[in-house]
Amino acid sequence: MNPKTENKKIVIAIDGHSSCGKSTVAKQLAQQLGYIYLDSGAMYRAVTLFALRNKLASNGTVDQQALISRLAEIKIEFRVNATTKQNETYLNGENVEEEIRQLPVANHVSPVATIREVRAEMVKQQQLMGQEKGIVMDGRDIGTVVFPNAELKIFMTASPKVRAQRRYDELTAKGQQVSFEEILNNVEERDRIDSSREVSPLKQADDALILDNSHLTREEQLQWAITKAQERIAINN
Repeated sequence: MNPKTENKKIVIAIDGHSSCGKSTVAKQLAQQLGYIYLDSGAMYRAVTLFALRNKLASNGTVDQQALISRLAEIKIEFRVNATTKQNETYLNGENVEEEIRQLPVANHVSPVATIREVRAEMVKQQQLMGQEKGIVMDGRDIGTVVFPNAELKIFMTASPKVRAQRRYDELTAKGQQVSFEEILNNVEERDRIDSSREVSPLKQADDALILDNSHLTREEQLQWAITKAQERIAINN
């Protein structure tokens, strides 16, 4: 990328179906552009860590009202490690990247992530981060709810059979005995649930660019995304 296109940064929102490789593309694209990858999963893990440290969660359960009443005390940031070039998660100024990946957090994150007030607070913090630009984020409703004004919106998809085959190959390579039909049914069911859920339904933004990676390699889809990002960055400079 030439120096001129590095002056003004943009927000990139990536939505799409499950098993499309959204997170992989988002992380690689952020690294290529020198942007922050806004990892929503890490944010919910950080909230969970806060709950555990403050005795608001234990034995797989969460004191929802107590946690909601203390959401104002939680500030989450992402910073790029200058040495590794990897995204790291900060909770109230402390690097918690390693701790949020541990089992105690994993065991409690699901009930935390389903709390409506927690989700609303995380969207608010995501939008604040987006004001600084230089953000890449993936999910189900990023281009429609979180960053409706993102300069680049990508909607990733692939045929259910292709996605099921990828999942099948991945699992069988790990030695697991699985049925392709069962995986295909699961992919189709997840599509149905994601599109019809009450909170954060999967929805394609009207101005999103479609990336159908049914017949693309990882390298090809990343190059496609980089090209589109460079075009939008150039337009905004």
